[in-house]
Order: sequence, then C-alpha cells, then structure tokens
Amino acid sequence: MEKGKLKVICPKEKPTDIKERTFAFALKIIKFAQSIDFRDEALRTLGRQLLRSGTSIGANVEEAQAGQSRADFTCKYAIALKESRETIYWLRLLQESGMYGDWEALIKEADEIARIIGAIIVNTKNNRHHR
Repeated sequence: MEKGKLKVICPKEKPTDIKERTFAFALKIIKFAQSIDFRDEALRTLGRQLLRSGTSIGANVEEAQAGQSRADFTCKYAIALKESRETIYWLRLLQESGMYGDWEALIKEADEIARIIGAIIVNTKNNRHHR
C-alpha cells in the first residue's frame, strides 16, 4: 500500500461489545498510522497524536471493566470519551490537510463509539440515582 493511502476493511457487522468495537477501531488506527509518510514532520506529529488517542479509547474501556467502584468505572469511560473526541479532531485535521484516506468511515466510527460511551456514562450515572 502506498504511503498516505488508506483502505479500511470493515466487517459487514460491527462488534456489539464496546470492548471489541474499540479494539477493532484501534487496529484500524494502527493500520492507518502505518500508511502515514513519517518523513513529513507535520504528518508524523499528527499521526502520533492520532495513534495515541485512537488506541487509548479501547485501553480505557478495558481498564474500566476492572474499576474498583462505580465512580472509577465512570471516570475511565469519561477518559475514553475524551479520547474519542480527540481522535475525531486528529482525523478531521488530517483530512483537511489533504492526506488521502477513507476519512468518513473512520470519523463515523469514532463518533459512534463516542456516542455509545456517552450513553454508558449517562446510564451508569442514572442507575446510581435509582438505587
């Protein structure tokens, strides 16, 4: 694959488990990062930022599963939500910089993940108040 060219291979059905979905997304981000021309300093910097935030989403979701309390669980998911939003930012910035890629699919997936994580946070907080 040429540097700067991205083919995102999406399964017909997205994983329904948020841990699996964020893991699959992290793999897409890694594959994308490998396509970046790291000789270009700006692209190298943006690519590293994208790689960091895009893989951090799933790491925080995974860490939340071992939360020591409901507050710890919610905190880890809040971090994952922030990382999701940051990933969207880096994707949009790379897109607008003129780098070729299947941006719409990656941005859409990051946005859907952010919405799911947001709903998990809201539901967790609402369940706490109904006990």
